[in-house]
Amino acid sequence: MTMPLMKPKRKNPVLRTRQMNLPPWARGRVALGMTAAAAEGRFELQVCKDCSAVQYPPREACHRCLSARLQWRAQSGEGTLLGTTTLHHSNDPFFRERLPWRLGLVQLAAGPSLIVHLHGEVGDAPAPVKVGALLDRAGQAVLIGFPAAVDGPPLDGGAPPRGAGAERPGANKLWSEHMADDKMLREMTSDPKFRKVLVTDGKTAVGQAIVQALVKAGAEIVWVGHAEPWKKLPGFDDITKLPQVTLVPLDLTNGRSVSELAGEIGGKVDIVINNAEVHRAFGIAARRGTDVAKAEMDINYFGALRLAQEFGPALRGRSADGVTHAAAWVNLLSIYALSNYPPHGTFSASKAAAHSLAQCLRAEMRPAGIRVINLFPGPIDDEWNQNLPPPKVAPAAIASAIVKALRDGVEDVYPGDVAQEWLERWRDNPKVLERELAAGGN
Repeated sequence: MTMPLMKPKRKNPVLRTRQMNLPPWARGRVALGMTAAAAEGRFELQVCKDCSAVQYPPREACHRCLSARLQWRAQSGEGTLLGTTTLHHSNDPFFRERLPWRLGLVQLAAGPSLIVHLHGEVGDAPAPVKVGALLDRAGQAVLIGFPAAVDGPPLDGGAPPRGAGAERPGANKLWSEHMADDKMLREMTSDPKFRKVLVTDGKTAVGQAIVQALVKAGAEIVWVGHAEPWKKLPGFDDITKLPQVTLVPLDLTNGRSVSELAGEIGGKVDIVINNAEVHRAFGIAARRGTDVAKAEMDINYFGALRLAQEFGPALRGRSADGVTHAAAWVNLLSIYALSNYPPHGTFSASKAAAHSLAQCLRAEMRPAGIRVINLFPGPIDDEWNQNLPPPKVAPAAIASAIVKALRDGVEDVYPGDVAQEWLERWRDNPKVLERELAAGGN
């Protein structure tokens, strides 16, 4: 059984902070298909359309019939562990700093043989295992072998990583209590346990739900930003009573406010969750002037930019700083960022701009091993979506999705039925979705 992670000792401020060495990150264009699936929590391999042979490693032509008609498809990951080895020496700087490191050879039930990283609870060969795909610190897909069956309760507060088959009903029953505390698995994910987190807006229902979920997940400190302290909103007093919560003044429209807070806590934050947003339900012609659109852009885009400029360098500098190293940046976007929804036209435009900014931030954070996670929820059940019919995403569901994304080590999450449906339609044909939304179709 995995030993529970103990609260790390305070760092000696005299010691030099270790700099990040990434694992080998070079991949060919074909192999990035596996990374694209792992970024959303799926384990996919290529399957030949002509002879149905499952391929590994990724390739341009089928190894059986030489057909070039290969398609990425989700795999169950079920297989048999044929052998194991433990690395005690490595020429690669990343693994040299993290030895010993356990590896295994797995024969998938689907056919291919794989070399995988092994979870600590996987026994000696031969043994049944379940292979999942996660993103490593370089943002590339790696394969991990998990125990196929473990007696005991699920992970604290949640399910196992989605790449390990959490989408399968009943998968939680296969996991032991402290499985997420495995040294190798924690290196691949951004579990908030014992970490210090900044939530940029604690006054909204979504922000309050995020704070409560983080406390439940074991975060050591949750700094909760609040602007306009004279506003007394429901539920805010409840989260201020939590012992892990510390209120901090933060106004993303004010560069000085962001800079001062970064100077105070920037070197301590392990995870930044930017949930601050302005949402108004208007298109172009429904309201004259640009004041509302400017307010949306000032928070949704420029606010995120100010935050990234001030807190980004500090996170990058602490990405290898022990067990509770700086780990992740989370952006609350919207499914409207993928295709403009005219009744919420200017809000959609601001979120599309924020999405593009988040992609730039991800590229700049990746060399330091900091994961940038984007959430694209459907309509949230709040006052600005009150005229939209169900289904809508509850604030608690947003919070749960954020904690799960941190634990799963994914990059993109689409909470809610509407987001899942829009994503499918957008991938099928973006132009058709644009016309459907313009015609009022949901």
